[in-house]
Amino acid sequence: MPETKYTPQPGSERSGVALCLSGGGFRAALFHLGALRRLNQLGVLSKVDTITSVSGGSIISAHVAERVRPWPEPGDVYAKWEEDVAEPFRTFVSRDLRTGPLLKRMLPWNWFRADTAVKALEAAYFQRLTRRAMTELPDRPRFVFCSTDLAFGVNWIFERARLGHYLVGYVAPAPAWPVARAVAASSCFPPLFNPMQPDVMSLRLVDGRFGGPERDKLLKGLALSDGGVYDNLGLEPVWKDHQTLLVSDGGVPFHYVSALGWIGQIRRYIDIVYNQAAAVRKRWLIAGFVNGTMNGTFWGIGSVTKDYDLPQAPLGYPQELIKERISCIRTDLDAFSEAECCILENHGYLLAETAIRKHAPQLICRDVPWKPPHPEWIDAAKARQALVDSDKVRFIGRRSA
Repeated sequence: MPETKYTPQPGSERSGVALCLSGGGFRAALFHLGALRRLNQLGVLSKVDTITSVSGGSIISAHVAERVRPWPEPGDVYAKWEEDVAEPFRTFVSRDLRTGPLLKRMLPWNWFRADTAVKALEAAYFQRLTRRAMTELPDRPRFVFCSTDLAFGVNWIFERARLGHYLVGYVAPAPAWPVARAVAASSCFPPLFNPMQPDVMSLRLVDGRFGGPERDKLLKGLALSDGGVYDNLGLEPVWKDHQTLLVSDGGVPFHYVSALGWIGQIRRYIDIVYNQAAAVRKRWLIAGFVNGTMNGTFWGIGSVTKDYDLPQAPLGYPQELIKERISCIRTDLDAFSEAECCILENHGYLLAETAIRKHAPQLICRDVPWKPPHPEWIDAAKARQALVDSDKVRFIGRRSA
């Protein structure tokens, strides 16, 4: 079996900068929004060649693809970031996007229509997020939206050049499907949303490794679920061939618990299986950075700026607040409050600043002093009070303030 299946290409054969945006609902999307703001200020974002995204990362990625037009030349910045990107996105996440689709699924005439909720989610993204088609995505950067094929258990990608995966093959170029469909397939997290069942039998998928009648049978029942089921960091499309990886992880960290009842134990089993897969990817990624196999940096929502051991690093939020409040903010698509939006954006901004300065300073084109986007929410006591029940998922989503 070829060794290259399991190892990245040699450094001399890799090129380009990839930005990977993890899943984690609106929590992750807002965390990434802060990181993207700082990358833009430093002139780093304009140097990114590929943006891969999963779930919440796909939501902010689609928003950026819609709003940042034209994409700045390498080293330049998008000047109207706050008015064109950040402010509209905070408005977007201040509305409950989850409850409506789920209520439609509960209507009697939809009981036997498994993908009612995810279709409604796609419609909501099309109405509120982006109406562009896959064919309208820019040539650069390359936007890659990741989902999980439940039949084959691998990463299914949506991008302008193609859609599919290496086992069943690819449609190239991608059909003129709405970007909203890719985002919905990437973010239909279980068990709230059933998988998406796109009609791919009418498309011609080529260059697949798995053939025969069994392939067609599986394709007829194709079910695409949240990209985080397979790879919540969005590394799969880029880790082998890109020279530099910038990874922003807004996924909820694994927390220690005890004294679980039997229902809690069942949930814990699932959490542990998920966590060990995510932990292996993170350890492998960071080991690659340390031993020089790959270049780049990683920042996660559970990180603390002081852990980067960088002189004159931003103070950021204290470790206890991050562990007990910020990293525990719910994984959901309901309405997020002003405080939740601002604190998460601040946190992503400060961690991206620190991680880039420490591990990828060669990418910085503009040495702009850092300044949290929402200084009024930097106070730890104020933030702690505002996030007191932000971990709770409500059956009927929250109303925006």
